[in-house]
Amino acid sequence: MTINPQPKAAMDAANSLPDPGALEGARRAIGNAPGSAAPTRGPGTDSEVVAHARRRQFSNADKRRIVEAADRCTKPGEIGALMRREGVYSSSLSTWRRQREAVELAALAPQKRGPKADPDRAESLHIAQLTRENERLKGRLDKAMLVIEVQKKLAALLGHTLDENGERT
Repeated sequence: MTINPQPKAAMDAANSLPDPGALEGARRAIGNAPGSAAPTRGPGTDSEVVAHARRRQFSNADKRRIVEAADRCTKPGEIGALMRREGVYSSSLSTWRRQREAVELAALAPQKRGPKADPDRAESLHIAQLTRENERLKGRLDKAMLVIEVQKKLAALLGHTLDENGERT
């Protein structure tokens, strides 16, 4: 005994039409055409939703091809038909056009001559310069501290007492 997968209403509608080929495209679209096979599902799945949906990603070549095809469209409705055929939204098309214009403008911009600036190298050069300056200042501080110590000893030998500010008391 075979079970017909078509609902009763669909079978009655298909049998009551005077011209069976009139709505063949509609029946084929919903899977009720006489020659169409019933959709196959795995065991235990009741849903038609894909388990892991993925965003559609277009390669740069596809983007370029679609934008160029859209630029060639001249008649009303051609761009809409192109976007439906390619599965592209108008926002994607406008984004791709902006990206193309940005690349073209960057290609026309004058190129800076000389070696390219390396931010890591510039930072390391700056650190090296600061280290050298720090060492130089430490040397000057050591000399100043030596002079101060000599002055303190000389003042003690002469019997002069100095306070913390270096003034005579």
